[in-house]
Amino acid sequence: MTNFRSPTARGHKRTPISIEIMVNGVLNFVGGRICDLSEGGARIDGASMPARSRCEIHYAGEVTYAVVMWSEYDRMGVRFPYELTHGALYKALEAARRSVATDPPPVFLTSRAPVFGRRGLN
Repeated sequence: MTNFRSPTARGHKRTPISIEIMVNGVLNFVGGRICDLSEGGARIDGASMPARSRCEIHYAGEVTYAVVMWSEYDRMGVRFPYELTHGALYKALEAARRSVATDPPPVFLTSRAPVFGRRGLN
């Protein structure tokens, strides 16, 4: 029996982020922006390389290796061969997850009478 995962099943939660990076391919050095990051991969806008090619992501003086999983004209999705567990990209991911706004809990909903309007018209 084959262990099949659907395309929507992911091992890590993706986090929206905005990080300026440099991507080093075999023949070129391209600037881009990580717009979606997790421990297992990223979506990079503004840079594109062929699918299945290997690249390096340069950020904050550190290098993270990646494999291009899909590619379009002006963006691509990469997978990290080794999960992010430390380093500059991981710290940026943790900071982005801490700063994500959560919905505030409802306030005073249980103490209000179930009536219509400010004056309690029914």
